[in-house]
Amino acid sequence: MAIEDASILMVFILFISFICTFIFYKTKVLCRCKICHAYITSSWSFEFDNLCDWYTHLLQNSPTKTIHIHVLHNTITSDHQNVEYMLKTRFENYPKGKAFSAILGDFLGRGIFNVDGEYWRFQRKMATLELGKMSMKSHAFEVVNYEIDHRLIPLISAFSRKEHGVLDFQDVFRRFSFDVICKFSFGYDPKCLHESLPMSELAIAFDLASQLSAQRAMTTSPLVWKIKRLFNVGSEKRLKESIKMVNKFAQEVIRQRNKLGCCSNHEDLLSRFMDKTKDPIYLRDIVISFLLAGRDTVASSLTGLFWLLAQQPEVVAAIRAEALMVTQHESLTSLEQLHQLHYLQAVVYEGMRLFPPIQFNSKFCQHDDTLPDGTFVKKGTRVTYHSYAMGRMETIWGPDCLVFKPERWLKDGVFYQETPFMYPVFQAGYRMCLGKEMALVELKSVILSLLQRFDIELAHPSRAPRFSPGLTATFRDGLPVRVSERSGGQT
Repeated sequence: MAIEDASILMVFILFISFICTFIFYKTKVLCRCKICHAYITSSWSFEFDNLCDWYTHLLQNSPTKTIHIHVLHNTITSDHQNVEYMLKTRFENYPKGKAFSAILGDFLGRGIFNVDGEYWRFQRKMATLELGKMSMKSHAFEVVNYEIDHRLIPLISAFSRKEHGVLDFQDVFRRFSFDVICKFSFGYDPKCLHESLPMSELAIAFDLASQLSAQRAMTTSPLVWKIKRLFNVGSEKRLKESIKMVNKFAQEVIRQRNKLGCCSNHEDLLSRFMDKTKDPIYLRDIVISFLLAGRDTVASSLTGLFWLLAQQPEVVAAIRAEALMVTQHESLTSLEQLHQLHYLQAVVYEGMRLFPPIQFNSKFCQHDDTLPDGTFVKKGTRVTYHSYAMGRMETIWGPDCLVFKPERWLKDGVFYQETPFMYPVFQAGYRMCLGKEMALVELKSVILSLLQRFDIELAHPSRAPRFSPGLTATFRDGLPVRVSERSGGQT
């Protein structure tokens, strides 16, 4: 009887979903254009492995470098003047918006990535004050290098001695960045990078919550996921369960910080926020935002960078040569030394140009507007700038835009970036990424440490990356590599 009731309920839900979707199409988005048809039927996948590559193709062939996906009510652009207009010139007219906040609200709550107005200003002001302090920068450097020296290097070194072994670098980087952000932000050590590579239920739940939240944005009508959430079925049931586990972690972290008392005795970022607010729900949202920003983006960037570096022996040689000049055969000992590695900085920027950790970013237009390229934007329209596509635009980077070329970031051997609006990997304008400097410290430290000690080759060199859906770019098949220790270690 229970099985029959469940079946009837499921049929009812599917019927309601069908009716709502039908009404949505008939009343709001009746479109038979070629692009919308390809999106709905997924016929784009016959030619492209990834949705982002299809979008890139469309944008490259658009006269204005802007396209419209009518069924998603979404205008997508790769024009850097449009990006500057949205993120700086008319910033107030392009907030995250209620529609975006609803999609990620169950997961991110009122965290800095999901809010506008006063909530955003408060969190940004607090984070700017704390992350800008030299003590926090030094603390970050210490946390990163401890994790590298005591866990990352020993783990990879032990693996390199195994015969015919293949290691998934993407998994390793996700564990590394998870340990680092937890220790830096909360004073908590999950020990995900222990040599036994323990499975973390929290990390699994966090990944699932991120993936399912992102899938909400890909549905042609929000009514579909909202009905599933109402009846707690399918992907929405799994999302609710994963968020419940993430919430338990956040609550425990906050409880432990409260037990330790006054934040002035602690270096972690959460303790400093707790000196300003005691709202447990607000603090929970801040915890989740820290995790998303500090774990997934760094791991994604490292994965893309090492996929590229494994195919660029001359770039690897140049990184090692520059490091020798700066460190004189010693280990990296300070932030000052790291800042002297201009070629390494160029490598990091070039890698993220081709593989940005967040492939696109969306805002919602508050009032009717016209973008600099002449595109009219109706009130309520979702407007997306596509960082992945922008990194592949000849109009921005020239005819060699698909070539991995760190030298494009150097002038007389010194790192130079012309404008962040052509390269919104760290966003730009008023929402410029606050964790940018810490992320660069992590990326450069890991790259340098691994390349000084190991030779790394792809296990499947002919396999191009395919991405899984999620809030950040994730290689669907991981990054399987073979690793061997270099003779002479760092030399």
